[in-house]
Amino acid sequence: MGRVTTRTRTERLDAAAGTRTARPDTLAVEEPLQITVSGEPLTVTMRTPGDDFDLVLGFLHAEGLVAGADDVTAMRHCTDVGEDGQPTFNVVEVTPRPGSRLVTDRVARPFTTTSACGVCGTASVDDVLDRTVHPLDDDDVVVDLELLTSLPAALRAAQPAFDRTGGLHAAGLFTADGRLVCLREDVGRHNAVDKVVGWALRSGRVPLRSHVLLVSGRASFELVQKAAVAGVPVLAAVSAPSSLAVSLARGTGMTLVGFLRPPTANVYTGGHRVRLEAGAAAAGTASPGAVAGGAGARPGA
Repeated sequence: MGRVTTRTRTERLDAAAGTRTARPDTLAVEEPLQITVSGEPLTVTMRTPGDDFDLVLGFLHAEGLVAGADDVTAMRHCTDVGEDGQPTFNVVEVTPRPGSRLVTDRVARPFTTTSACGVCGTASVDDVLDRTVHPLDDDDVVVDLELLTSLPAALRAAQPAFDRTGGLHAAGLFTADGRLVCLREDVGRHNAVDKVVGWALRSGRVPLRSHVLLVSGRASFELVQKAAVAGVPVLAAVSAPSSLAVSLARGTGMTLVGFLRPPTANVYTGGHRVRLEAGAAAAGTASPGAVAGGAGARPGA
């Protein structure tokens, strides 16, 4: 399996001190991953190596090509070799179940994927709604604001590769009482979410009713898409959502939270699932709470 981080030489420049210092630095690895189905190339995504099978399964699920893990009978890394003669593990071969949509529909679905975008704006809200098979309107989970605002700290505490690089996004799946059940890191926001969903599919947890999915950056259209298809009722982001993300969240019945920074948060859709304590409402604020639940660096691995 490829490395998650690598070392490189850099120069640290300090304008105040007038110094130039040579020093090593740790970088997040970004390498291509080609997905092939029955020997035919499907797409290439730029990703951080690791949890590749979860990434592939999550991606295929978000695109409506598999309904569950049973639609794939096998996945394996091909023995592709780099310039140094060493295996790169940058090609995953997927064997679909006979009769699955992965067999019948993939030929009509061209993909171009990078670490920066998932659907790249080519899919409409209506198209995603057609692929959303797990209704969210009847998911009556409620999350306390105090707990919700504590989740970024829990996510950050469980990011081992970010500590070394500062260059990775994270997606964390939490229960409604704040327990972190799965965290994945990647150079791409959508890859991190695909890895979480892929893990959930293999674990038999989809639809992800009564769960909160937290992402470390902004909430874009493709992240709402992936969460909706997986049946996630609450998607929270440390930063801002886009306008199309809000439209899609509203259409699916999802609760979308942005700017999640203790003790405040912006709720863009589905505010009935976020509970503000009466005392906090009277004071106009909510006090930050302790991180709920314990989780290791790689829960669910």
